[in-house]
Amino acid sequence: MNKISIITLFPDMFEPVLNTSMLLKAQKHNLVEFSIINLRDFGIGKRKTVDDTPYGGGAGMILKPEPIFMAVEHAGKKMLQPKVLLMSPRGKPFNQLLAKEMSSVKELIILCGHYEGFDERIMSIVDAEISMGDFVLTGGEIPAMAVVDSVVRLIPGVLGDDQSNKDESFAQGLLEYPQYTRPENFNGMEVPEILKGGNHAEIHKWRRGQAIKKTQLNRPDLIEF
Repeated sequence: MNKISIITLFPDMFEPVLNTSMLLKAQKHNLVEFSIINLRDFGIGKRKTVDDTPYGGGAGMILKPEPIFMAVEHAGKKMLQPKVLLMSPRGKPFNQLLAKEMSSVKELIILCGHYEGFDERIMSIVDAEISMGDFVLTGGEIPAMAVVDSVVRLIPGVLGDDQSNKDESFAQGLLEYPQYTRPENFNGMEVPEILKGGNHAEIHKWRRGQAIKKTQLNRPDLIEF
């Protein structure tokens, strides 16, 4: 069973996400176990302080190192060799290849950043810094949800049909080909004739060509020359 612990200041954000659809199915089938840890529980003093002003000046507050160290240590007590991920806009871009790699990691601790950042000293216990793209969000909670969803669905047995994740976008280095279902004619728009013929070799060839066209149009950076 894969174990994933998420350290956050907003634990309530995760309940509806983790208990819906494939993530709920994965838990019911004992394929993954989630643990949500409230960083505030490890705050300093009576006020449970987790942030402070930055040395050298600057706008906003940053997360203190002590609460994060204690929260990670707490999460790690139920694990053997966890890999610690930090959600941060300055991190390595997250992609399908990294999701596949993480799906084979049995124990993950995900840190959700917040405010203006964090004390750099926490990097001594972080294995990978992950970014969802070239934009900034209020906190790391939504990126953490995206990472969890993309990783868990790749754990064998979660989707049921393992072929599903082999055909989808990025799995083969291309965006996914167009898909169609009934009715054959909708508002004058027809399902391509080749998909109705039953010639699987030709269908595969058509899909490959369509995937290349879609990738050239929307993500030309993925095409290798």
